[in-house]
Amino acid sequence: MRRRQLLIAASAPLGLSGCAGALSPGFAGWPQARESVLELLMRQHHLAHEQWSLAQMLQHAAQSIEFSMQGYPEPKGALFQQTLGRAAFAWFDARGQMSHNLAEPIPGAPALDPRQSLRASVQRLLDAMDAFATHKGALRPHFAYGELSRAEYQRAHLMHLANHWTQVQALTATA
Repeated sequence: MRRRQLLIAASAPLGLSGCAGALSPGFAGWPQARESVLELLMRQHHLAHEQWSLAQMLQHAAQSIEFSMQGYPEPKGALFQQTLGRAAFAWFDARGQMSHNLAEPIPGAPALDPRQSLRASVQRLLDAMDAFATHKGALRPHFAYGELSRAEYQRAHLMHLANHWTQVQALTATA
């Protein structure tokens, strides 16, 4: 049934992914996302995740942004990207939020470094965000969604960050 819904959505006009749905819950833009990333250095947080540390999650988010400029190591086939992948992005875009397996690495991506410090991981993500914001060249197809415009890619990155941010929890001091 779900596959049928995705196929129907894939045949809908691509205007559905016009970046019109409100990003909720999430980040409205890079400034808000950057502020939240920087906040990780100001207050103690942990990641409600069984497989990755907070630093590894930030590395994963940075990889996603970096690959949008460099190319993904193991893209899905063109047919998948143009049908199911495009339909998935259209669905997320219309909802203004993404939901995906938060423990799944990007196919073919280098392993996340469990020893990398939080500070280094924060800096890597901020650097990736800055590089994307100033990138003048062509963007590479997303491994699952295929070709995305700059606005769609930024939206996909913000939804991806917001989806992972649902796991970030501030540690509160107990008196």
